[in-house]
Amino acid sequence: MAALGKIRSAGVLLISIIGIGLFAFIAEEAVRSCEASKNERRQQVGEVLGEKINVQDFQKLVDEYTEVIKMQQGAENLQEAQLNQVKDMVWNTYVQTKIVEEEATKLGLTVTDGELQNIFKQGTNPMLMQTPFINQQTGRFDVNQLQKFLAEYNKQKGVNPQMAQQYEPVYKYWRFIEKNIRQQLLAQKYQSLLAHCLLSNPVEAKAAYADETTESKINLAVFPYSSIADDKVQITDADMKAKYEELKDRFEQFVESRSAKYVDVLVEASAADRAALQKQFAQYTTDLAAAVEPIEAVRKMQSLIPCLGLPVTKDAYPMDIATRLDSMAVGQVWGPVENKQDNTLNVIKLVSKQMLPDSIQYRQIQVVAEKPEEAAKRADSIYNALKGGADFEKLAKQYGQTGEKLWLTSNQYQAAPSLDVDTKSFITSLNNMSAGELKLMNLGQAHVVMQVLDRKAMVAKYVAAVVKKNIEFSKETYSAAYNKFSTFVSANQTLESIEKNAAKSGYRLSDAGDVTTNQHYIGGIRSTREALKWLFDGDTKEGAVSPMYECGDNNHLLVVVLERVHKAGYRTLKDMQVREMVRAEVMKEKKAALLADKAKGVNSVKAAEAKGAKVTTVDQVTFAAPVFVAATGTSEPALSGAVAATAKGAFCKNPVKGNAGLYYFSVTGKSNRQGKYDAKAQEEKTRQRLMQYAGNFMNDLYIKADVVDNRYLFF
Repeated sequence: MAALGKIRSAGVLLISIIGIGLFAFIAEEAVRSCEASKNERRQQVGEVLGEKINVQDFQKLVDEYTEVIKMQQGAENLQEAQLNQVKDMVWNTYVQTKIVEEEATKLGLTVTDGELQNIFKQGTNPMLMQTPFINQQTGRFDVNQLQKFLAEYNKQKGVNPQMAQQYEPVYKYWRFIEKNIRQQLLAQKYQSLLAHCLLSNPVEAKAAYADETTESKINLAVFPYSSIADDKVQITDADMKAKYEELKDRFEQFVESRSAKYVDVLVEASAADRAALQKQFAQYTTDLAAAVEPIEAVRKMQSLIPCLGLPVTKDAYPMDIATRLDSMAVGQVWGPVENKQDNTLNVIKLVSKQMLPDSIQYRQIQVVAEKPEEAAKRADSIYNALKGGADFEKLAKQYGQTGEKLWLTSNQYQAAPSLDVDTKSFITSLNNMSAGELKLMNLGQAHVVMQVLDRKAMVAKYVAAVVKKNIEFSKETYSAAYNKFSTFVSANQTLESIEKNAAKSGYRLSDAGDVTTNQHYIGGIRSTREALKWLFDGDTKEGAVSPMYECGDNNHLLVVVLERVHKAGYRTLKDMQVREMVRAEVMKEKKAALLADKAKGVNSVKAAEAKGAKVTTVDQVTFAAPVFVAATGTSEPALSGAVAATAKGAFCKNPVKGNAGLYYFSVTGKSNRQGKYDAKAQEEKTRQRLMQYAGNFMNDLYIKADVVDNRYLFF
């Protein structure tokens, strides 16, 4: 009982302790939940219609499309600019697909498997022509070839996974094409439905035809706005605010952007660096001239251009090297010469030049055995049998091979960074064999019996030892540039300070304009993702100066200033771009009012001319096209409308406020352009015009989809 009393006396304290413990537990779980949410957000590339896509899923889409491009182009890798295009294409396709699918679901639109199969059977979709399943006789997509491939792929998956693995790239490529055709077909259905909601009618068509074919001739009196100096016009804050409210819809933006300025330092080789490289190349020239094995010499010189030691076409060399080869004699050394376009020094030694086939058709039988002697004996037997007239393909099948006819082209090997000895021997033999010739070669672990069947397109081929090196800055040069710029950045931590001192220090402050998150670079400089992340960081305030970034190809130094944040919504008069646009509109109106006062009482073109107007004649004025006024160098749509509404022989009732001047006119003639009215054709033409107006539907849907693009955080 005493213990119970003690517990009761400490009840409030115990409750407090338990409460604190529970709160700590709940708080800990809340922190964990917040951390999990933050980690999830950190992995989000973007969002469409509330649906998020994480970086792993987006990367899979990028990888898929990258492999497709590589297969289509026959490339091993893509350049950075190509990869950026792929990422943009994947993102835009993803967003548009999600938007169309959302709208299609609301409307009950789908693409059935049957519809897809009909597309394949027709074989006319342009995407199908990019597949390997083309009938060589008809030049069209062959669905039977596709079905055979898919059946063979599924069969091999069960019995020969290794063979199925070889089919895998083509299978993935086909699935990509199929998926895109399905998406394309759904988008076409939606667009077709939208198109059939827009109709024309005979009354509208006839009016449109009249707008196009009724031509007026006018005498035009022009009072250019430029005739009044800007400083003669008084513009008040009230004028600016009133005009801004009138034009406000023009200044709505749907994604956040940021105005930025930056200083970019391009580090280049110094005079001392160039002198050292010139000295080095002088030695290269001497060494190449004396070299018995120039290929080995080029390898030691670490040239950007590999020397395979095989005759190759001019296409294998950069343009500056290729254009020089024909003018060189065998054994001649040319250079060193600077190429300013790619910032390199170059020296060439032409080792050989000969006419060889660009394409060679051949077939082969490979002979492998456990013991080299056994392989050599078997290869001799095959070679002698073929010499004696044996059937090549039948003999090949006896050794588990097809003996099929193959083509070797120059492009298949001349872009390789290096070739092993056996491959070079094999290609050299094919290049020099005549049509019908047989040859037995010992290539490492295997013996090969090969026969050349055909040689086509004799072209000049060269063996050239090329030393091409970038004119690079030294570590000392980079260090000096780094230290100087670092000192400048440290001493100038405001926009005002940078603007004041950049030119004095030898730097230029540039304007990055409105930067958005879908951009890859700042100022067109590569590898500036860290600077973009800083620019869009929520903690970066207006006027902040970034750290110094090393970017480009490790040859740029960069500092960025966040000038202004433009949130999604209406940009205000505080924005300089908006202010300038509004000011220009107010200026036009003020000048138009001043000119109207000057021309008060004008009732003819001649009277306007007496008050200082420039007078000209304009022919073929129609309502359907804006009038181009040579006196102001401007197109004036408002003038076209006013002329169309004025009768022949009449003077305009009111002056026309145009883009570049105030106009008075009299209509001296009206006529109809000759031509036969085709009601059906005109209705369709009018409908097509309506479709053009409605063509922004995807943009409207995009705005409503609340798209968030965070790719800059990852790519």
